[in-house]
Amino acid sequence: MTRKKIQIKRIDDTAARQVTFSKRRRGLFKKAHELSVLCDAEVAVVVFSATGKLFEHSSTSTEQVIARRNQQSEKGFHRLATTNPSLQHQLESIRYDLLGKELAEKTHQLRQLRGEELQGLDYEELIHLEKLVQGGLSRVAETKDKRFFKEINSLKMKEAELVEENQRLKQQPENVPLRVQAHAGSSENQRQDHNNSFDISLRLG
Repeated sequence: MTRKKIQIKRIDDTAARQVTFSKRRRGLFKKAHELSVLCDAEVAVVVFSATGKLFEHSSTSTEQVIARRNQQSEKGFHRLATTNPSLQHQLESIRYDLLGKELAEKTHQLRQLRGEELQGLDYEELIHLEKLVQGGLSRVAETKDKRFFKEINSLKMKEAELVEENQRLKQQPENVPLRVQAHAGSSENQRQDHNNSFDISLRLG
């Protein structure tokens, strides 16, 4: 019995779409693994789900494969540019166009994060955008709380230092009269000793 071919289009049912995504993703990663083993190839597969979750498979390291790909692209660009100056101009024009499109896309995404230009999004895309906004808000709130508690601890330390300094200043005037009285008492004793010695000398004379 032959397998029934399905029409390649977006699956409308959410549950069926998630099941199909999970099965196809596992099959894709299995084929990538077989390709890397059988042919001794360096393979990396990166997949983002509709909710923005990342899935990846690599025979070595995804970052290493991407870096190698970028190096090859740069080498090919420079080689073509040196052999054909007019082609260099065309490639630079294409690069600028791509950068312009990427900038426009990022600007559009930023506006959507601000709650603008949401008309063309379906339900799943709105849910994904909502999760992104909630995640950003939670990180902002966490950073704000950390900064708030840091300021509180700093103020508490300053308060403790001021209290300690205040106590130290309060103790200084209390010790001053004691030192003055002690100094006065010692001077009085010295005068009495001097008078007594003078009186004795008079009597002896």
